Amino acid sequence: MSDLAKNEKAGSNSAADLDTEAGTGKATWWGGGNFKIGPRIGPVITGTAPESDSEDSSATILEKQLAQEDGCAIQYRTCSWQKTAGLLFSEYICLAMMSFPWSYSILGLVPGIICTIVVAAFVLYTSLVLWEFCLRHPEVRDVCDIGQMLFWNKKWAWWATAVMFLLNNTFIQGLHVLVGAKYLNTMTAADDGIACRTVSFGIVIMIICWVSSLPRTFSMLSKLGTASAIFTFVSVLLATIFAGIQAHPAGYDPRSSYTAADGTAAVGGKPIVTAIPVAGTTFVAALNAFMNISYTFIGQITLPSFIAEMKDPREFPKALWACTIAEIFLFSIVGAVVYAYVGNQYMTAPAFGSLEPLYKKVSFSFMIPTLIFLGVLYASVSARFVFFRVFEKNPRHKNEHTVFGWSVWAAILFVTWIFAFIIAEVIPFFSDLLSLMSSLFDSFFGFIFWGVAYFRMRKVDGGLELVKQGNVYAILMAALNAFIILIGLFFLTAGTYASVQSIVDAFHANAVGGVFSCASNGL
Repeated sequence: MSDLAKNEKAGSNSAADLDTEAGTGKATWWGGGNFKIGPRIGPVITGTAPESDSEDSSATILEKQLAQEDGCAIQYRTCSWQKTAGLLFSEYICLAMMSFPWSYSILGLVPGIICTIVVAAFVLYTSLVLWEFCLRHPEVRDVCDIGQMLFWNKKWAWWATAVMFLLNNTFIQGLHVLVGAKYLNTMTAADDGIACRTVSFGIVIMIICWVSSLPRTFSMLSKLGTASAIFTFVSVLLATIFAGIQAHPAGYDPRSSYTAADGTAAVGGKPIVTAIPVAGTTFVAALNAFMNISYTFIGQITLPSFIAEMKDPREFPKALWACTIAEIFLFSIVGAVVYAYVGNQYMTAPAFGSLEPLYKKVSFSFMIPTLIFLGVLYASVSARFVFFRVFEKNPRHKNEHTVFGWSVWAAILFVTWIFAFIIAEVIPFFSDLLSLMSSLFDSFFGFIFWGVAYFRMRKVDGGLELVKQGNVYAILMAALNAFIILIGLFFLTAGTYASVQSIVDAFHANAVGGVFSCASNGL
């Protein structure tokens, strides 16, 4: 009997009794085995659980999943909470944190740090809602299954979620192809013998990432993810130290104002650091800076896939809390310190470009594992989504080492990386791409879905009746989750407008390279 089943029976006459009670108490914030699992919001989606029906409890479904994998060469529910923490660290402790100094230079230091803490708190809360939903429905394999369940088991909801899910992941893969090419261009700036530099480097990064994404389970990837997070920490630590000890930021000019080589007016002198936004900061610029911060924190799209490969999904909050606390400290310190030494005039995104050449190359080089691995992680999530459905009725190729199974897996991954390469060449900019992804996809996967999930779960466990009865706590929680849905709608509307307008402005100002450009995009 699984630990989850034992827990369901503990303190109750039967597992079914516990399966009809809402998760309650402070334990639900921390994970572990001392809380009750609430009821389902609907029947099991056909094909998502082995030989299950709508009467099965959460523990029964989990037991059947483990039994189905028992003795198989490839087992998926093998991750401990420590391995899951490694995956979370590799997802969140990433290159995008080097956009925080840029965001702080737009928002001002104080609003920037406040936004960092507030966004982290919202993401932590919605991730716990997501986790509770996955405990009630352990058969869900990814966010697409959740999308279908949330919107009354409608197949259109599954397809709509699937399109957004694959686009989001492929955009992230494309971002890493783009930044990988940016790194190689930065390191080989003096070599003029490379044909069509940015396109060539993009192809090289794409092939490396494709090969690196071939491992089939998250348990196998978690060790690589932990190493990736460590290298990223070293990279940003070096960048922060170098920002403080370098004589001047890259591009420094002692004149307070001057005319740049392209004929535009420029501001130089000592780095300007402000506690609040500078006068003249536009809505588009401020919202893009906020979206950059939000994008780095919002990663709930992968969490159902991670939870679906945990031996004991009740332990997930331990990994989540460890990662969130580290994020807040690391992002705030890196953003504030680098901004304090670089200032508004010399800031780039990512902030490596604000360092002197040697410092830039050294610190940027430690980011190589993350440049590859994070794209690999999202590619694996996408491939897993497709692969499981291809072999839904023929699990032998999914659970055993067959030539056909591995060939299909490799082919799916290769297709995702081809699309990622195209995205990297068509949208050749960093901060605006982060903002665009945040507005289009994080609006749903970061906010709207989990506000809806909260209301669906509270409806079946009787929580909404407390709202009607005037319970203060229930009313406040309902208001919070309604607000979360509104935040998602704001991201989708105003956020998308700001992202697109910023891209248009950048092209009009010739601030970005062309599509499939051979010119260097190095820092």
